[in-house]
Amino acid sequence: MRIRDRGKMKFMPAHFMPEHRALLRELARDDLRQPRPMLDEYEIQEMENEICRAMEYTYLVQITKWDDGFTYEEKGHVHYLDPIRKEVRMVTDDGSAVSMKFKDIVAVEMIEGHGK
Repeated sequence: MRIRDRGKMKFMPAHFMPEHRALLRELARDDLRQPRPMLDEYEIQEMENEICRAMEYTYLVQITKWDDGFTYEEKGHVHYLDPIRKEVRMVTDDGSAVSMKFKDIVAVEMIEGHGK
């Protein structure tokens, strides 16, 4: 007589619940989070100068923004600075428009030799 069992399935008791898998993914994501970088007044002023220079001379710029523990990089040309909403609006390399708050920007880097 042959024994019929579920094979490897019997050793995966808790992974069949979608809530459990979602919780494990969220825990793994929480481990990768980083605290917001602390910027002093000099660094903030230098970033503002770089953004203004990039907008005036249409230089290609890479802006790093912080959002909920993660940093994201946007590369493109600065289109407009909105002092009322405190936003930077830029056009990325693929032609899409992106706006980001001043308070979320943690680094600005001018990309050399790329102007319109």
